[in-house]
Amino acid sequence: MPTTNDSTVTEFVLLGLTDRPELQPLLFVLFLVVYLVTLLGNLGMMVLIRLDSCLHKPMYFFLTNLAFVDVCYTSNATPQMLSHFLSEKKTITFAGCFAQCYIFIALLLTEFYMLAAMAYDRYVAICDPLRYSVKMSRRVCISLATFPYVYGFSDGLFQAILTFRLTFCRSNVINHFYCADPPLIKLSCSDTFVKEHAMFISAGFNLSSSLAIILVSYAFIIISILRIKSTEGRHKAFSTCGSHMMAVTLFYGTLFCMYVRPPTDKTVEESKTIAVFYTFVNPVLNPLIYSLRNKDVKQALKTVLRQNVVTKMPAFPINHNSRPLSQVSLHFDGSPALDPRSKRSVDMGEALHLAEALFSARLWLGAYTYFALQSVFITVDDVLG
Repeated sequence: MPTTNDSTVTEFVLLGLTDRPELQPLLFVLFLVVYLVTLLGNLGMMVLIRLDSCLHKPMYFFLTNLAFVDVCYTSNATPQMLSHFLSEKKTITFAGCFAQCYIFIALLLTEFYMLAAMAYDRYVAICDPLRYSVKMSRRVCISLATFPYVYGFSDGLFQAILTFRLTFCRSNVINHFYCADPPLIKLSCSDTFVKEHAMFISAGFNLSSSLAIILVSYAFIIISILRIKSTEGRHKAFSTCGSHMMAVTLFYGTLFCMYVRPPTDKTVEESKTIAVFYTFVNPVLNPLIYSLRNKDVKQALKTVLRQNVVTKMPAFPINHNSRPLSQVSLHFDGSPALDPRSKRSVDMGEALHLAEALFSARLWLGAYTYFALQSVFITVDDVLG
């Protein structure tokens, strides 16, 4: 919907990922599932780290902040995008577009330096383990986690103000699924020289500086690992770094393609595909990459589930003739003793695994259902509103 030179834009139209109506329901289901899995994975990881004292370490403190940033990041645009899949009206107010653009930039910059802080933490842990507790004290960790938020939201506000000081008189149709800088610049009929160069400088500086911290940290880490004589020690050290580097490569690679090129029609169209990666793919993969492949996290999950099983689930008999699990006696080695009345042994380990599986399924199903209903209610409310 084009506008005249004398008119003031009060709202924008988001074209979304596709203009084909037959694909809208399929995309709605696909991105709803991805969004729910993202919420479940990241919120679940935050709760797990909070509940298990063994995970109260600097590495998992930064991981909690990264999970929080990912939840906020993907929630900034997903609910609205889902509602647009089911609605013919795909508009967003001028103020809403400003807020969305600001939050996206701020959280992007926050994640840059949060990843850099995590790399520095791994550098200290591997290269200087004897002074790790001193160098990564509580005060240092809080400072390293606070800086990305303060800097990200400050620079993000500056960039968003530069964008929305432009005059939008050509059109109010944004060729994207959220309010992003490049397509907004294409809509401006005023001089975009200052904004474009500010965006390139900010993107180039923040991408390069945060990535440099990560690369330098891992250069020293690799040197230290190569000095380890035992193969098992090398493998353990590499296992803590490989996943992080894989996620960093995916995240930074997509962003370099997004922000360090002039905003032309071709690059704006390509940016929608690229944006899907860092808006949906990275947040849903981060819990898997950083946590579920981690032995400490797996053990913490088993411990939390076992504690819930013991405290919340009543003891139950294996069959009508056997004694309850809570009454089964154990040998000193932990193996179940023979029931003198039934002359049958009870496999305690198998029973506990079964109880853990049942409780885990009930817990995650309840959480998944809650988030699903919450997102559906929000989407329906937006459509009806």
